[in-house]
Amino acid sequence: MLFEVRYSDLAGRIGKIKTPSGTFETPAFIPVIHPVSQSVDINFLKKLGFEAVITNAYITLKQYGDIAREKGIHKIINFDGPIMTDSGGYQVLEYGSIEPEPSFIAQFESDIKSDICVPLDKPTGYGLRHEVAEMYVNETIKNSQETLNLTRSNNNGNSVWVGPVQGAEHLDLVKRSAGLLDEMGYEMMALGSPVQLLESYEFGILSEMIAALKSVVTSKPIHLFGAGHPLTIPLVVALGCDTFDSASYILYARDDRYMHPNGTSKLDKLTYLSCQCPICINLKVKEFLDLERDERIDKLAKHNLYILRSEVLSVRQAIMDGRLWEYVGQKARAHPKLMEAFKLFMNYEYLEDGTPLFKKKAIFLMDTIDQYRPEASRFRKVFNSFSTNKKKLVLYPDTQVSPFYCSQEYHKLSRRFSDYQICAYNPFIGIIPAEISDIYPAAHNLISRRKYEFGNSNEYPTFVNSLEKFLSNNSFDDVIIVADEFLDSILRDLKLESKIKTYKYTDDIIEHLP
Repeated sequence: MLFEVRYSDLAGRIGKIKTPSGTFETPAFIPVIHPVSQSVDINFLKKLGFEAVITNAYITLKQYGDIAREKGIHKIINFDGPIMTDSGGYQVLEYGSIEPEPSFIAQFESDIKSDICVPLDKPTGYGLRHEVAEMYVNETIKNSQETLNLTRSNNNGNSVWVGPVQGAEHLDLVKRSAGLLDEMGYEMMALGSPVQLLESYEFGILSEMIAALKSVVTSKPIHLFGAGHPLTIPLVVALGCDTFDSASYILYARDDRYMHPNGTSKLDKLTYLSCQCPICINLKVKEFLDLERDERIDKLAKHNLYILRSEVLSVRQAIMDGRLWEYVGQKARAHPKLMEAFKLFMNYEYLEDGTPLFKKKAIFLMDTIDQYRPEASRFRKVFNSFSTNKKKLVLYPDTQVSPFYCSQEYHKLSRRFSDYQICAYNPFIGIIPAEISDIYPAAHNLISRRKYEFGNSNEYPTFVNSLEKFLSNNSFDDVIIVADEFLDSILRDLKLESKIKTYKYTDDIIEHLP
């Protein structure tokens, strides 16, 4: 397999995955196709632009057997692009009619010429005791090793084999599982058991699982099983999932659930269809509801596919624009559980690795969580190495003119306090020495000021740390602080030396400084 990354932002990656049947672009939603009773015509999926699909090897084996071996999976489901096959772990557990050996399933996936294959795994699900989950992980690891031994000994084609990472909410098991599969040589990883979490909107736990996997496997493509809700796509892509599959488009349709960019709604609870896809533009809600059930399901499933496709394209564009953080933040405000997950981004240092050093556009800083975005964290790291020989300091609010050393305020200060170290300050970025105020994003950000006018030290710990480090790392005999409402509230919470002189910010404060 060849995985070529072209653009990235946070841990989201626009790339290409090469398979025996062709190349497809990431991030990618991969629709689940039923090998026997597919509801939505496969040609519709092709026309809509889905470049890869996933189907079930276990169901294919049970239904077609040797016919599938003779024809191949591409002819069975009439799709000539990349096809991923799930081993059918869930189906084996559910039906229990046969107990196929891992090597038997693996050989079948190779025989039907699947492009991306998953070994027979033991899904841990959510809510299992640690010792039970560990048993499931151990069985999955054993099966995965047996599968690789078979494919290597038989030299079974050029299929991409995916390591199934299990462990669910037990993050130590997720890390162990990912590490062992990586050492075995799996080219791609797939995180299993998220469905129950997604159904209960436990996005925070899912985020921790993805981050645990990424802490072990950093560069290989990551697949996420069962992620087909429009709200989850920006979140999981930003955390590092390159592909994700689901049958949600048809399952939701059977339940009369209508997808929209910020979630789903029951069709009979809607008054208007705001979507402008070819399905919705020609129907009103009552007309939709009056359709025969099979026709309604078909049209609703197609609408849902339009929404999922649109969401993937929106995420790709956000990556291209360097706006993935902003886009995830917008989505997070659609549901409290999603906002909880977004706030966990402050703990994931690996998001900095994929964030470009420089962007064409200024970053937006609107909420306390934005102080943790990679661009701001990276600047503070640069600032931490900054030191000065000057013994006097002036701190002044960051101006609307960028960089700070080009502003009238700076020129007035530099003439009046020529022997002082002059710095601006920004609630989200921290202390900004004038000398480095042109470094991205110090001179490339837009702030919603009213949001932090009455902040406190608990809400902006990164700023407090930046200020305290700068004061402790330098021996200033004299410190003048021009405090706006934000810094004034911060200073009230801190115990600083008496040598610091604080003046309330006004438009003409510079003329009144001593």
